[in-house]
Amino acid sequence: MVKLPWRGAGSSDDGADTGSTAGGAAAPDPHADAVVVCEFQDGTVAVYADRVEIERAARSRFDDRTIPTEEITGVDFSTGITIGYLQIEQTGVPVDAGGLLSDPVNPNTVHFSRGDRECAKAAREEILAHAQG
Repeated sequence: MVKLPWRGAGSSDDGADTGSTAGGAAAPDPHADAVVVCEFQDGTVAVYADRVEIERAARSRFDDRTIPTEEITGVDFSTGITIGYLQIEQTGVPVDAGGLLSDPVNPNTVHFSRGDRECAKAAREEILAHAQG
């Protein structure tokens, strides 16, 4: 769901309605205060100064999460060949290493396509900057 500037308010590049309310006004941005927001295959990552929020896609087996920056110990990041991942390492949450031909899957992992690599890199840098103080 990419919002292109030449499309009308509330539409995406595929013509789908992306957030107009019944009165025609655009819905408020739930992540207006976020430093970085990335929409990935299995969820949206919003990075704030004090937390990281992961809003899962409806098909995900995991629930939405809020991770306080003081609990973040690192970020595992891989661009992959076709699909990359961003895994936030959090105190008390086991890290998943994946396998030879599989990416890690845990509640703090999101996967992204090649087109989302730059946003994923920006998210990783911001997460690490805020977590390290």
